[in-house]
Amino acid sequence: MKPVVVRNVVIGQGKPKICVPIVAATAEGILQAAKNMAEIPVDIVEWRADWYEDALQTDKVIWLAGRLREALAEKPLLFTFRTAREGGEKALPAREYEALNLAVVRSGFADMLDVELMTGDEAVMRIIEEAHRLQVRVICSNHDFFKTPPKEEMLGRFRKMQQLGADILKLAVMPQSKKDVLALLEVTLEMSEEAVNHPVVTMSMASLGLISRLVGETFGSALTYGAVGQRSAPGQPGARELAEVLEVIHRNLE
Repeated sequence: MKPVVVRNVVIGQGKPKICVPIVAATAEGILQAAKNMAEIPVDIVEWRADWYEDALQTDKVIWLAGRLREALAEKPLLFTFRTAREGGEKALPAREYEALNLAVVRSGFADMLDVELMTGDEAVMRIIEEAHRLQVRVICSNHDFFKTPPKEEMLGRFRKMQQLGADILKLAVMPQSKKDVLALLEVTLEMSEEAVNHPVVTMSMASLGLISRLVGETFGSALTYGAVGQRSAPGQPGARELAEVLEVIHRNLE
């Protein structure tokens, strides 16, 4: 796959990169978490803004994004407002969701943006076009917290992300059986070979799907999420343990 470079991080080459979400509710807690990132094996820091108590006040979001940018130094900042329909903490209508993401892109503080596929094709395209104009990379994402869709449906969602112009394609699903985990890994491999210009990111959630978060280098998932403290999704391993496992796998694949 063709890698995506964000600051000094190459996504889609070598070991899967580790993304650690910040899920604190207060500005103080968010900034403290950002300062702690210097001591953690993390490649990308995700601000899950839907956890922020003032997430619906755009001016406060932009102000805090600026402080995060300063605190993280050269670590890439991924801005994500995960809506309630995809497992997030707050509901946000599509128009307001688009406006918030556009404001963050235009602020210049975010290096990357997570945009939900199901927001609507036109809104997603507008966000992606503006992000690209300002050299912000876009992860187009879709989350199913109830099931693992059929393989063709998962592939279809990935292909739609490509059509809309995303840089990185992300799918997270909930397994009901071990066969669901295998299906997700099969789709990961197939899509990583098909979408040669787009790094693919996948995860099968909960403890049943934990293995999918570890074997990305084998099956083609370029990014994985590790927690420090509170987890932002079920089945997320600790960042330090995750880094150790990824390194063991990487060494033995060479």
